[in-house]
Amino acid sequence: MRLEFLQKAARIASLGVLLAAATPAAADVTLYDQNFENPTNFVNDGGDVNIFRTVNDLYSGQPSGFTFSQANTVETLLIGGTQAWGTGFLDPSGIGGNYTLAMLSDVQNDLIGLAFDVGSFQFLNLRADISSIDLDRWGGPFTVDNVSVPIFRFSLFDNPTGLPGLGSGALLDSFDVTGLASHRNTFVWSEALGGLNAANSTNGNVILRIDLLQGGYAAIDNLKIVASDVKGQVGGVPEPASWAMMIAGFGLAGSVLRRRSDRRATAFAAH
Repeated sequence: MRLEFLQKAARIASLGVLLAAATPAAADVTLYDQNFENPTNFVNDGGDVNIFRTVNDLYSGQPSGFTFSQANTVETLLIGGTQAWGTGFLDPSGIGGNYTLAMLSDVQNDLIGLAFDVGSFQFLNLRADISSIDLDRWGGPFTVDNVSVPIFRFSLFDNPTGLPGLGSGALLDSFDVTGLASHRNTFVWSEALGGLNAANSTNGNVILRIDLLQGGYAAIDNLKIVASDVKGQVGGVPEPASWAMMIAGFGLAGSVLRRRSDRRATAFAAH
């Protein structure tokens, strides 16, 4: 009887080892996930553009307590309207949804700043969609039709105070992403994906600065920010989505029926 008990206990322990081995030791943490589809009190100021309300006016508190910082205007564009270029902004792929952020590179240096705490993780990873686009008013056009190529720079700054800002501390890391030229009224999206090293931050508090370096005018959408120890990983460590175990008394240690992982293919676009 004692031998049988020990054998059953060993089978249960073996199952526990199997489950532990299949479970990631540390998970990534999603800090921010924003598709800009729910602006608060969007106003079409003309040309399918909200220019007089800041990004923070439209998107603060998404999630609760979150604050944007910006330099100059940084517009929110209505996709699928009727005013811009006489056609509205066109998005054949549908990637941009109904709204997107857009910014200048040259006439004035528009900037976006987002403050995060990465904790003990080494990297702040991000994924976004970027596209050339232009305005037919508000000083536009700013691009050369089907010629101007947008280049975004993503920079990470030390931010010991944890307060919102555009980044005034030590520069920790940066990378550039080049998009595609497009017609002035049409989005042609490229994926920006990369990791910024936060290992030298004072206390885990950092600021991500988004800057359009060149291209005249361009949009950014579907922004996801993840703290991770794996550079560029934004989908999270695959975890078991469904485990089924049946243990009948001590007669059956258990069985794993199925493990499903949700994997998303991504492409790096780096300049």
